[in-house]
Amino acid sequence: MPGFGEALRFWFWLGCVSFGGPAGQIALMQQELVDKRRWIDSTRFLHGLNFAMLLPGPEAQQLATYIGWRLHGTLGGLVAGGLFVLPGALVLLGLSWLAAEHGDLAWVAALFDGVKPVVIAIIAASVWRLGRRTLKGPAPLLLALVAFLGLYLGHLPFPALIAGAALIGYLAAKAGKPVFAPVGHGVTDDFVPDDQQADRSGKRLLRLSMLFAGLLLVPVIGVVLLLGQKPWADIADLFTTSAFVTFGGAYAVLPFIAERAVETYQWLTPADMVNGLALAESTPGPLILVTQYVGFFAGWNQPGDLSPGLAGVIGAVLTTYVTFLPCFFFIFAGAPYVEALIHNRAAAGALAAITAAVVGVILNLGVVLGEAVILTGGRVNWVALFVAAIALIALLRFNLAVHWLVLAGAAFGLARMAIG
Repeated sequence: MPGFGEALRFWFWLGCVSFGGPAGQIALMQQELVDKRRWIDSTRFLHGLNFAMLLPGPEAQQLATYIGWRLHGTLGGLVAGGLFVLPGALVLLGLSWLAAEHGDLAWVAALFDGVKPVVIAIIAASVWRLGRRTLKGPAPLLLALVAFLGLYLGHLPFPALIAGAALIGYLAAKAGKPVFAPVGHGVTDDFVPDDQQADRSGKRLLRLSMLFAGLLLVPVIGVVLLLGQKPWADIADLFTTSAFVTFGGAYAVLPFIAERAVETYQWLTPADMVNGLALAESTPGPLILVTQYVGFFAGWNQPGDLSPGLAGVIGAVLTTYVTFLPCFFFIFAGAPYVEALIHNRAAAGALAAITAAVVGVILNLGVVLGEAVILTGGRVNWVALFVAAIALIALLRFNLAVHWLVLAGAAFGLARMAIG
C-alpha cells in the first residue's frame, strides 16, 4: 500500500490529466492503479466501478473516491475525489470568466462558433455509442423513445422521468423479467449484507447522514442569509437536486439544468449553455463540472449588490460544493455494502432501465441544442452542419479524443474569422 504522501501526489496528477470523459478516466485509473502500481487488485477495482455506476453522479470521480477510501480511509477518499475535481474546476473558473467578460469580442465569439457544432457531434456520438450498448430489445428501445418524447414534447420533469424508469426496471427485475438487462452470475433477489457489518453500518450511516445534512444546509443557509435569496437559494436547490438524479452521466441531467437555468431563471442563453459544455469537454475532470459554469453565469448575471466577478465566483463555488458533496456521501455511506449492492437483482434492473431512458434524454439534449446551433433564425446553418458531420465522423470512425476535437473546432472558428 502506498504512503499517504505518494497517493496525494498521484491523485493531484490524475486530476490534471483526466481528459477524455469517464471511459478514458476509468481506463487511466485501471492502467495506473491496477496494472502499473498494483495499489488495488482488479477484482476490487471492478467492484468499485460497478458500485459507482449504480450511484448518481460522475462515476470516474466516485471510483477515485472509493479507491482513495480503500487505501487511506475517509481522508484518502476526500483527497482522491477532491483532487480529481479541483484542477479542472480552477481551469473552468478562469474560462467561465473569459466567456462572461469577453464573450462579445469577435475572436471569442468566433472561437465558440467553431466549437458549438463539435459539441452537437459529441452528443450525437454519445447517443449512438450508449444506444448500441444499451438498447438491446424492444423494452429498452421503447423506454428510450418514451423518455425522448416525454421531455421533448411533454416537458416532463427530469427527476420524475428517472424515478419512473427506475421503478419500471425494479418491478420488472423483482418479477423475474430481465427485459432491460440479463441477470448475471451472482445476482440475487435480496440485499443481505453481513449482519455484523450491517449493524456497524447502520449506526455509521445515521452519523454520516446527519453530518451530510449539516455540511449541506449550514453553508447554503449562511450564503442565503448573508447575500439574499436570489440567485443563491435557486442555485443550491437546482444543483442539489441534480446531484441526486445524475444517472448516466452529465449529458443526462443537462436538459433539466438547461431548462431551469435558461428558461426559468434566465441565468444564461442557450448559446451560453453550449459554450459551457464545450469548455467542460476541453478541461480535465468530470463533465458535470459544466454545472460550475452555469453557477458562475447565475452569479455574474444576477449579482445583486456584489460585483459580477465576485458574484460569479461565489456562484461557481456554491454550485461545485452542492454538486459534489453528495458524491462523497454516496461513496462513504455505501462502501460497506458494495458486495451486496453490485449483486442485487432489483438494483441492477433499476439501473438498466434508467440507462435505457437516459439514451432518450441525451437525444433530447442533442435535438434542443442542435436546433440552437444548426437552425439559426429559422434557416439551416450549413457551415455548422458540415462541421458537426465531420466531427461526428472523426469521433465514430477514427475515435479522435474529444478535447483535441474541441480545440480543432476552436481553431476552425478563428481561421474562418481571419479569412472572412
